[in-house]
Amino acid sequence: MKHDSTEQLALAGLRVLEIGTGAALAYAGKLFADFGAEVIKLEEPAAEELRLVPPLLSTPDSAPQSALNAWLNTNKRSVTLNNSRFEEHAWLSRLARTCDVILDARALSAGVDVLSRPVCGTGEAADESNAPIEVCLTWFGENGPYRNFVGTTAVCRALSGAVYTSGAVEGPPHLPHDIQTGIVAGLAAFSSAISALIGASDGTRRYVLSIHELAFSVVEMEAGMVQDGRHPKARLGVNRFCTTHPGGIYQTKQGWIGIFAHTAPQWAALCSAIGHPEHANDARFVNGPTRIQHADEIDAFLIPALLTKTAQEWFEQLARDKFPAVLVPTMDELLEQRVHRERGAFVPVEFGSNQFEGVVVPLPLGDAGPLPGGTAPALGADNAFYRTEQALRPRSRRPRSAVAVPPLRQIRVIDLTMGWAGPLAARTLADFGAEVIKVEATQYPDWWRGTHYTEEFYRDRLYEKNSNFALMNRNKIGITLDLTRPEGRSVLLELVKTADMVIENYSTEVLPKLGLDYAALSRVNNRLVMISMPAFGGGNEWSTTRAYGGTLEQASGLPHHTGFPQNPPSLTSYAYGDPVGGWNGGAAALLSLLVQARTGRGRHVNLSQVECMLSMVAPFLIEQSVCGRTSARSGNAHPVFAPHGIYQCAGEDDWLVVSVANDTQWRTLTGVLEAPQLAQEPSLNHVSGRRTQRQMIDDQIGKWTKQRSAEKAMYILQAAGISAGIVKPVWKILDDPHLSERGFFTKIPRAYLGQYLTTTPWFRETVAPTAVVRAAPTLGEHSREVFARVLGLTQAQQQALEACGITGTAATKKAA
Repeated sequence: MKHDSTEQLALAGLRVLEIGTGAALAYAGKLFADFGAEVIKLEEPAAEELRLVPPLLSTPDSAPQSALNAWLNTNKRSVTLNNSRFEEHAWLSRLARTCDVILDARALSAGVDVLSRPVCGTGEAADESNAPIEVCLTWFGENGPYRNFVGTTAVCRALSGAVYTSGAVEGPPHLPHDIQTGIVAGLAAFSSAISALIGASDGTRRYVLSIHELAFSVVEMEAGMVQDGRHPKARLGVNRFCTTHPGGIYQTKQGWIGIFAHTAPQWAALCSAIGHPEHANDARFVNGPTRIQHADEIDAFLIPALLTKTAQEWFEQLARDKFPAVLVPTMDELLEQRVHRERGAFVPVEFGSNQFEGVVVPLPLGDAGPLPGGTAPALGADNAFYRTEQALRPRSRRPRSAVAVPPLRQIRVIDLTMGWAGPLAARTLADFGAEVIKVEATQYPDWWRGTHYTEEFYRDRLYEKNSNFALMNRNKIGITLDLTRPEGRSVLLELVKTADMVIENYSTEVLPKLGLDYAALSRVNNRLVMISMPAFGGGNEWSTTRAYGGTLEQASGLPHHTGFPQNPPSLTSYAYGDPVGGWNGGAAALLSLLVQARTGRGRHVNLSQVECMLSMVAPFLIEQSVCGRTSARSGNAHPVFAPHGIYQCAGEDDWLVVSVANDTQWRTLTGVLEAPQLAQEPSLNHVSGRRTQRQMIDDQIGKWTKQRSAEKAMYILQAAGISAGIVKPVWKILDDPHLSERGFFTKIPRAYLGQYLTTTPWFRETVAPTAVVRAAPTLGEHSREVFARVLGLTQAQQQALEACGITGTAATKKAA
C-alpha cells in the first residue's frame, strides 16, 4: 500500500492515529482518510464488532471482512497491537508522537479511566510541549452518575431521549441501526479535530466527547417544544409527526410517497391535488398542531386518494405546486436515482478482490476532496512499515493551548440560514469561537421564530418566545437587513467583504434572484467560502424540491429499514434530516476554512442534505450492492449483538434497552435473570445460537423486566456489567440526573423569553462544560453595533436605514 497523499486534498500531509473501536471512531477516521490524511488504524488482532456486521466479504489472504466495515475504513492503513508487552507499548508511544491528531476511543471498551493514561505514554510524551491534538470518545463523559456505565450505541440513544417517541403507540419504540448515532458522533469528533487544526497557532488541544450527549442532538428540537409547552408528551404512532399532519409515508398505486404539510398554502395545495379542496379551509385542519389532533379523519380521505396514482406521478404533480413531497426509494431504486449518480454520491469500495458501491463522504470540496471511494486494508496490512525508523521519525509539536482561547476566534461568518439544519451548522462555528452574524429581515425573520403570522404574533412578539430558535442560535449576534431592496443588499456586500464565510440554506432560486449568489459575493471577496445547503444540492433537476427534515429522511430511503415488518416504511418521530444536515454542514464549513487558511482561496460548497442522510442508510445500500437485495425490516434486532432489544417494564409505557455485546455479558445475564436453563444450554453460549433462539430469550428477559421499573432494572444490570438503559422520553431528559450533574443544560436569561434552558457545546476541554457566551439574539439586537464596529457607519447612516425599513428590531407584516 502506498504511503503518500494527493497534495491538493484538504488534509494531505496530516498523520492521524485512530485507536479503539466502534462506528463513531471509524467514521471520524474515514473523514480524515478520504480527504487525504494518512490515517493509521490501530486494531487488536481479534476482530472487533464492526468486522462482523453482515454481509461479509471473503478473500484468499485474510479473514472475512464486513462490507460495512470496509466502507468505513477506505484509504486507511491497518496496524495491529501484537501483545501487551512493554516493548509494544513503547513502540505505540513513539508512533503516537509522530501524529498530528489522535482519535482515541479506548474508553468505549476499557472505561473512562483509560483516558488518564495518554496514548503517548509517559516521560518524554508527558511533556506538554510535544502534544498532538487529541479527541477522545466516551459513552457518557468523564463525570456524572453514568460515568462508569457499560455503554452501547443503543443504550446511549435510549437514555438521550432519541428513541421513545418513535414507533407504534402501544410500543415497543423503534431502535435504529447503530451506524446512525456513530455517524453523528464521528462528525463531532472530526469537527473537533478540524477546529483545533484551524486554531493550531494557539497550540494543540484535547477534547472529550460524550456519545450520550451527541445522541441527544438529533432530538434537540423536541427539548425546545417541551419548554414552550408545545410537545404532546406522547408517542403518537407510526408516521405521525408531532408538529403537523400529514407528515409521513403513504402507499400509492406503485411505490411510496413521503409528504409534509406544514403551512396553510401547502395544506391547500395538497387538498386541491387529491381532489378535496373543501378541506383546505376546514377549521379542524387550520394548522399543523390542529391537524395532528384529527389525523385519523385526514387519513380517511387522504389514503384512498393517494392510491389512485403512482409515487412518481404524485412527486411530479406536487413538485409543480411547490409542495414538500418526495419519492421514498428502496435501496435498489435509490442506487438508480440519476440526481445522486450525477453528484457522484455512490463510490466504489474495494477489499481484496471484492468491489461494491458505498456512499461518498458528503462534503463536496471539489479539488480538495473527498476521494471517490477507495480500498480498505486487510487487518495488519501495514504492520511492517510502521515499525521502521522511517515511520517513527518524530515531528515538531506545539504546546497545549490555553483552554479559554477559542480556536475560531479570528473567523467571521455571515449566517443566512433559517430553521434547524443551517442554524445548527452555523452554531457549530459559533461554539468554537467564530463571530457569527445572523442576518434576518423584519419582514422575513427566521421561520423557527414561528410561522403563524397572526395579529398576536406581531403584537406580543411571539417571534421572540420560541425556545427552538433560542437553542439553535446561541453564541451568535443578530442583525436585520431587507435583502429584497438594493440598500439592504449593499450593506450585506460590505459585510461580506470583511467575512471569511457565508453559510445559507435558502431555496436554490432565492439568492440568484437577489443577485447574491456565490459569483456575486466572490467578486467582492475572492477568498470567501460559501456553504449552500439545499435539499438535493444545486444545479440538478430536483434542486428546487421543497423539503423539511422529515422530507430528507423520506428521500434517503431510510424508512424502509426502520421499524417492524408489519408496519409501513416508518419515519423517526423527529425531523431527522435537519440535525444530520446541520452536523455535515458544520463539518464542511470547518474543513473549508482549514483549506482557505492554507491556500488563501475561496470556494462554493454545494452540499446536498439528502446526500448527508445517505451515510445513515450505508449498511442497507451496501447490502443491496453486495447481495443484490436487502433484508426485511427487523424491528429492534441487532446485526451482531444478541440479545438486543427494548423490553417492557413494570410502569405504564416504561421500557428498557438491553444490549448484550459479548458472551461474557450473556453468562452474567443468565445469573441476573435467575434462568439456569439458559446458562445450561450450550448452543446459547455463542451469539449465533442466541440469535436463532431470539424469541425465547426475549420472553425470558421481558418476564424479568416486567417485574421491575425501568430505572431499577437498569441499575441492576449495569451493576452486573451488562449494558442497559431506560428508554427516556425527551421531557424527562431536561432533568436527567447525569446530564444535570455534568452541567449539560444551563439556564441563561434572554429578553422576552426570560430564563430558558439551553444545551452547552458538545465538546469539552475540561470536565466542566464549555461555556455559553451569549443567548440567541433578539430580532436585530446587534444591528447598530455591527454597522458601527464592522462597517463604520455613522449614527445618521444607521438611522436612515431604520427610517426606510431596511433594518429594525420588530417584525413587520409582509406587503400584500
